[in-house]
Parts: sequence; C-alpha cells; structure tokens
Amino acid sequence: MLPVACAGCGAVDVAWCAACRTALAGPPWRCEQRAGRLDPLDGRPLLPVWTLADNVGPVRHAVVAWKDGGRLDLTRPLAADVARAARSVAPHVPRSRPGPLVVAAVPSTAGARRRRGGWLVDDLARAAVRGLGEAGVVACRAPVLRRRGGQDQAGLGARARARNLLGQVRVARGGRVLGGRDVLLVDDVLTTGASVAASAAAVRAAGGFVVACLTVASTPAPGARGARG
Repeated sequence: MLPVACAGCGAVDVAWCAACRTALAGPPWRCEQRAGRLDPLDGRPLLPVWTLADNVGPVRHAVVAWKDGGRLDLTRPLAADVARAARSVAPHVPRSRPGPLVVAAVPSTAGARRRRGGWLVDDLARAAVRGLGEAGVVACRAPVLRRRGGQDQAGLGARARARNLLGQVRVARGGRVLGGRDVLLVDDVLTTGASVAASAAAVRAAGGFVVACLTVASTPAPGARGARG
C-alpha cells in the first residue's frame, strides 16, 4: 500500500488531518464582493455567494490535490463540509418561486473530467442537496451545465478567465428542469467569478433563476492577507 499523507500539510497516515480540517469547520460566510466578474451590468443585485474558507494554505493544497492530484479520498470530507454549509445557509437563500430548489454544479471541461476521474464538483452539488434536505428545503440536483471548450481556468487572470468562458457554458439535454425554478450553483473555489457568471447566464437562457452560489473556498484579492469578508 502507498503511504497516505495529509493533503493540506503532509502529515503522515491521514488523508486530511484534524488540524487542517479546522480551516473548513467554521460557519459559511459571504464572499461575492471579492469576485469582480459577478458585478452585474444590468441593474441586477450582486449574486450572494457563501464559502467556508480562504483559498490559501492547507485549504488550497487540499483542493488542488483533490482536483488535479488524484486525491479522490478527499471527496467524502469535502462533501461533508459542503453539506453542513448548505444546511447552515438554507434559511438565507433568497427564494421567490415555488417548487424544489434546483442545485447545479458549475461545469468543468470534458478533458478535465476525464483527467480527474469524474465531475468532482457535481459530487459537491449532491452533498448540497443532502444538506438542504436536512434543513427542510426540498431540493433536487440537476447536472445539466456543460463547458463547450476552452482551456482549464487554473492559472488564468481575471480577463483571460472571462474570455475563456465567453459563450462556452451551455445547458445540456434535460435542462428543462431549470425552467421557472430557483437555482443554487455549487463550485469548488470562487476566484474572479467568471465561471459562476457564465453558468448563471446559461441558466437564465434556459429560463431558470440563479439565486445564490455555494463554494468550498474563495480566493482573496491580490495583496490581501487572507482576511475573510
């Protein structure tokens, strides 16, 4: 058997040690002000985005290991944290339409899904549905958002991220479930907001209404010292 090390700090014999996991243990908090690409130009209010941690230190190491380092053993603990966060924010998600709250994962490219062994963020969306249900919110998962192409967003700047996603997110077959429904987006990390904005535009084009987003982590603005808020 290969030795196991903490994805956050490298501690031996544990996948995600208790000390590192405390970074995600607090209550979710709002972070949409960090993401310039979420700033609407048509008068709509800024989309509420909740997160659990700054995307720095052990959290960043763990997310990168999970997505691009083959550490699928982190899916379960990260999903548990997302379920807890969804349970916590459930009373605060703005709702204005009847019916179940639809939960949709922000899409990755087909190449990224193959490389990573699946659509990992959709596992988080499944966990969010579970957490919402535990809070008494009727919710359903809709894995219907797709990326047409473009390169992976990792390593791109704000403008490049936006250009890379321009017109690249679409709704797949089965997207009728979005029509007339409130939609909660789920993603791993909020950086510039380009992926969330592109996904929200695709949902609107399909007749849905994105009311909020939930992420594991949020990237602080350049030069910030990891202060949340």
